[in-house]
Amino acid sequence: MKKFIFLATLSITLFSCKNEASTPVTTIKDTANCAKPKGKEFEMYRLSEMAALMEQMYVENSQLKERIEKGGAIGKFPEHILKIHTAKLTDPDDNDAFFKDNAAKFITAQRLIYSDTINVKQHFNEGVDACITCHKGKCGGPIARIKKLYIK
Repeated sequence: MKKFIFLATLSITLFSCKNEASTPVTTIKDTANCAKPKGKEFEMYRLSEMAALMEQMYVENSQLKERIEKGGAIGKFPEHILKIHTAKLTDPDDNDAFFKDNAAKFITAQRLIYSDTINVKQHFNEGVDACITCHKGKCGGPIARIKKLYIK
């Protein structure tokens, strides 16, 4: 037993000692005298009219979803959604028949939300379907985010 205690104490003593390497000292480079890169100045990214409209519609539909789920007042159809037909897209070539067809389906579903409150969940989800169908054909990036809008 004495040997065990001795070995345990010796092991603890040996393993508790650390041989730490010293950390290197870093210096901060003086950036005041650095030359500016030649070429184009930095430009802040700006959303296209359509991207900004879609961001606005996402926020509004998130709020609408909450009102529908809670059984609250739905309000009136937001007329600015109709700008989906005229807003400038990031890539103007995307404003084709496929886009226009899905935009029309989205508008129809949105109008029905406000006029047929009995089937409001169905119409809301049809609007979400129109968004997803369009994004599958154009730019898939926001699909996962859009799917969160579905009302179960």
